[in-house]
Amino acid sequence: METTLTTGTLAGTGSFRCLACDDIITLNALDPLPPCPSCGGTSYVRASLFVGETLHREVPSGSSEDRHKRAQDIREELPEPGQYLTYEDGERLVLVPLVREWTRIGRSLAADVRFDDPTVSRRHALIVRQHDGVRVLDDRSLNGVFVNGERVEWRALEDGDEILVGRYRLQFVDAEQGPTRGLARFGRRADA
Repeated sequence: METTLTTGTLAGTGSFRCLACDDIITLNALDPLPPCPSCGGTSYVRASLFVGETLHREVPSGSSEDRHKRAQDIREELPEPGQYLTYEDGERLVLVPLVREWTRIGRSLAADVRFDDPTVSRRHALIVRQHDGVRVLDDRSLNGVFVNGERVEWRALEDGDEILVGRYRLQFVDAEQGPTRGLARFGRRADA
């Protein structure tokens, strides 16, 4: 039987699942349980890989229309055509140009896109660029990789797709098709 823990409890080191939304948080030994960052819930149980189906849930994602509008807004500000991963770091939008065949995402110091957060595995995901498209692969992560709210082992990416890695939301932007407004603003030509 699972013991229910409430906000403010010193529960010790480990991962805990919100009973209201199934979101997972990870704590250090002296951290009290906070209100759930996703829903504000106050009741938790210790999370386990071996109990229940919570790791196979869908995660809420913005609508397809919202994702494509956001990708279009980002595309208009890009300095040059290409394929990018974007994510917010506080108030700042981070652009990661995808220029190599493999881009590693994780907590490891060797990751190309590094998130120092316990919800992200050391080797969480790979972005693979090949002649037939761009894919995201789950690199044996604990919390999984979600594309547009659906947990995936791998998935071909399309412009505007949202990728969830731990608590971080990244967006794939494909601006290979030609010039953007950002090119004119930065004074560069598309063929330069």
